Amino acid sequence: MLCNSKERSNAPFPPSLAAMQSSWEQLSKLPKAYPGEKPATAAVLVPLYEDAGGEIRVVITKRPDHMPSHPGQLAFPGGRIDPQDASPLAAALREADEEVGIPPENVEVCGFLEPVHTNRLDMIVAPVVGRLAGPPQLVLQPEEVELSLEPPLKHFFDEGLWRSELWSGFELWFIEVEGEVLWGASARIMRSMLDVIRGQ
Repeated sequence: MLCNSKERSNAPFPPSLAAMQSSWEQLSKLPKAYPGEKPATAAVLVPLYEDAGGEIRVVITKRPDHMPSHPGQLAFPGGRIDPQDASPLAAALREADEEVGIPPENVEVCGFLEPVHTNRLDMIVAPVVGRLAGPPQLVLQPEEVELSLEPPLKHFFDEGLWRSELWSGFELWFIEVEGEVLWGASARIMRSMLDVIRGQ
């Protein structure tokens, strides 16, 4: 079983179930090794799974307001790469297990998206896309995760829901998700994944 641009898309919305199923084939083409020229300092897992109806969903977390970095923001499970982590992939899997209880053995790694810089210039994030065996039984770590969202991936294909702003000369993307807002580095990661699925 396979996993295994900023330009507006002209693809119809909502995409059909068959079109969404083709996402797995596109994502399986992602590089299996970290593609960045500079070493990553953090890693996140972008967890995808199919629900009982065949809908592809994505796991997103909300950080508590007391967190020292990115408080209250939506994010993918992840964090800094620790010295004991053998690789960015190992760090992403460890963090997902610690934060939301996704065991590494339940993740089929699709591959890496392009590295993303956060608003801290010294932070380079390695995003790893992973396919879960099925709907996860999440166990949230309350010190790091306030709540979890599992929206359908097709929600993010609606370009009419996205908006962008220029902040200090940089374009930032925003999209509302179940009453919350995904933006910043996490939004760039999402749009990077959409581009891969669209074959861009």
